[in-house]
Amino acid sequence: MTRGILIAGNESTLSAAIAAEAGKRAEHFCAALIPYPLERRQPAPPAGPGLVPLAWNPGSPVSARTLTLAAENQLGQITEAILVCTPPTVRKNAADLNPANIEIIVNNCIKGWFFLVKELAAVFKARKTGTLALVLSDTSGGGGRDDPDLIGPSVSASFHAFAQGLMASSQNEPYDVYGVAVPTGDDTNAGAFVFKIIEEGGSGALVRRNAGKWHKFGSRLPFLGR
Repeated sequence: MTRGILIAGNESTLSAAIAAEAGKRAEHFCAALIPYPLERRQPAPPAGPGLVPLAWNPGSPVSARTLTLAAENQLGQITEAILVCTPPTVRKNAADLNPANIEIIVNNCIKGWFFLVKELAAVFKARKTGTLALVLSDTSGGGGRDDPDLIGPSVSASFHAFAQGLMASSQNEPYDVYGVAVPTGDDTNAGAFVFKIIEEGGSGALVRRNAGKWHKFGSRLPFLGR
């Protein structure tokens, strides 16, 4: 069966690493990557043979449905969806926070996941198969007392809690859900690790061996549970 890989998330070195690995495994794959919303520039979005870029407005449930349909049209079917959360860093005092930026961050990094997962779960449930991997670039440290990050740890905790609940609630579903945590700045080989976890799920007696739990890449991430 031809693999239909969809990658969605924000532009980052982590999403680029995962996209590079997807290009090694499928002739074509889709990516819906949203630009970094704040002042600090992130790496350019991944590019290369096989990548089919798709538009996505995370704050819109209609856009989530449109993205899912577009990916199916391009790929024939979605067999694997990889959602990549790289929390933004906002090192400002509370009084200096920009309301417009907060709204964008909530849409892009928190609310959008619920809309997209709803659509993907419906597709996988109807087809009685599928893989959903939630990949988190961990920023739980928060930068410390002298350099606090007011936004990143909150986004990280939200994505972690969402993934945790999704893994627990999908145990009896016909699709697999995986959680993968990558320490911030440790993206080297992270893409290969994500696909290794998915592909080791196997079939038959080994099916779902890695599903329903967190897999930690690189450095130890003590805040994550099973």
